Amino acid sequence: MSDDTAPLVVLGAVSAPFGVKGWVKVRSDTDPPGRLFEYRNLRLVLHGSATSLAIEATGRSGGQLTVKFKGIDDRDRAAALAGSSLCVARSDLPAGGEREFYRADLIGCAVVSTGGAPLGVLDHFVETPAHALMVVRGDKEYWIPAVPAHLRRVDLPARLVVVDWNEAAE
Repeated sequence: MSDDTAPLVVLGAVSAPFGVKGWVKVRSDTDPPGRLFEYRNLRLVLHGSATSLAIEATGRSGGQLTVKFKGIDDRDRAAALAGSSLCVARSDLPAGGEREFYRADLIGCAVVSTGGAPLGVLDHFVETPAHALMVVRGDKEYWIPAVPAHLRRVDLPARLVVVDWNEAAE
């Protein structure tokens, strides 16, 4: 059972109601997408407020994931969930392997170039068709590909990310 005060990690979002019996369509940020449903203690976060809802049933429709939460039994209640983030407690996630990190663990880390120049703080990620981009904010904003060619070292205890990035080329 997860702790209600633990930091939350976003794993997806509720996009829209599906049908009239309380089902919703969801977007999953897990790989594979169906792994989202392995987390039975999902928390829905909407407008900064977190609510625990148990999964009653899951499905797919036209390639889209769908879910029915216990206690959500009509379209109006399902529609009220649209826009919610689907989260789990960080402590509920499995440990990563070597050189594997959860994006949530990197948010807020200082980012420096391989030459030691400070670039700023990793603010968030943007998903693109090719790969994720790290958005680093400091004196300037940098959008750095989150790929091994640029992401050189992560030191989580020191909250530091080292990237191969020429800040002068921006």
